[in-house]
Amino acid sequence: MRSQGLPLLLGPALLAGCAQPLPPADTLALPRLQAWVDGRRVDYVTTDISDGPMAAQAGVNHVPRLRDALGQGRASITERVYKFSDGRQISVFPSAPAATGAPPDASYSPLWRLVLVAWKPGASVRELRSEEAVLAAAEAGELSLDVTDIVVNCPIVPGARR
Repeated sequence: MRSQGLPLLLGPALLAGCAQPLPPADTLALPRLQAWVDGRRVDYVTTDISDGPMAAQAGVNHVPRLRDALGQGRASITERVYKFSDGRQISVFPSAPAATGAPPDASYSPLWRLVLVAWKPGASVRELRSEEAVLAAAEAGELSLDVTDIVVNCPIVPGARR
């Protein structure tokens, strides 16, 4: 009789060992997205977008005032993020925050001005992993860059740079 009851008791215990622990009640989960920065993948989250339809599509806050970050006659606090309009590849950021303990990258900002990237017909489509590669392909006439007035708040999160 013991041998029959033991598997029944062990089954739930073994399954519980494989379960993911629940996050604390004060934890918020955001979708992890990935992008390229200088040939390495980074993780980021998107919390706010200045464009209403794009914010609704992404399921994030619509914050029209983010456009104020563009400067309008004074220095902008945004950098450009290159988003491929056909979705063939992940976005490209020109900078990321410095690793813990390193001097900060003065050019990094979590506020990005969206640049839509589109491959031109006949171009050799490939994955571009840095801002330099995107700009070189544009200069070679392989793709077009549409600088928009859309600002997105996409902080790069630490610890997952590859």
